[in-house]
Amino acid sequence: MISCRIHVHENDRILAACDQEILGKTFRGDGVKITVSEIFYGGEIVPEDVFVERTKSVTIMNLVGNRVVERAVKEGLVSGQNVMVIGEVKHAQTVIM
Repeated sequence: MISCRIHVHENDRILAACDQEILGKTFRGDGVKITVSEIFYGGEIVPEDVFVERTKSVTIMNLVGNRVVERAVKEGLVSGQNVMVIGEVKHAQTVIM
């Protein structure tokens, strides 16, 4: 399952999504650190197909977790070349123009 939260800031709708099981955890690797905070990523817990539907109404995506990032790549929402790995977790950000 995926944790999804949509934040609205001025003209942007930001989708923060992560694999449910990593919510609240911190990952480190290669001098980089990411905390999957409940304040930013915590939201409605949804199946992957609902996550994909949510991507259609946003302008920015911030994704953390191997499952959610792999699904975004599979759906053509994120290029695999733009995925970073921090510790053992995948991370991707996109801006939809």
